[in-house]
Amino acid sequence: MKSLNAKKVNMTQIFDESGEVFPVTLVVVEAEKGETLSTDSQSLTLKEGDIVTVSGKTKGKGFQGGVKRHGFAGGRRSHGQKHSEREVGSIGGGGRAGGRVIKGLRMAGRMGGNKITVKNLRVIKVLPETREIFIRGAIPGRRGSVLLIKSK
Repeated sequence: MKSLNAKKVNMTQIFDESGEVFPVTLVVVEAEKGETLSTDSQSLTLKEGDIVTVSGKTKGKGFQGGVKRHGFAGGRRSHGQKHSEREVGSIGGGGRAGGRVIKGLRMAGRMGGNKITVKNLRVIKVLPETREIFIRGAIPGRRGSVLLIKSK
């Protein structure tokens, strides 16, 4: 299995010969000094049409409430809801939990900053002279984040 470390640059789009548009993510390979990036089959790099798996760290969003973090609906906007429209609601119960907060309850907290792996992404274009690779689809992370690209 081949693997490369790369840096995410940005997302863009590429048109093929028939005019079809593909959303792609541009990444730049930052290999060791003296290592060359080429498209031959003998080298440890990628070529157009390869299927890759990309791992990266997602954007960190900081401390978020339950509505944004877990998609809760929030409360109604009428009938006495003055400042509690986006609150989670009741977290403990007298019935099934016995008056305590059960483990794993979805609440407010830190969001993002997790390692995510996206499989089965296709390499659309490789530019060896500028060390750029165009990968079809979205890749986790912000601009400038380090990625691990693996191919078979």
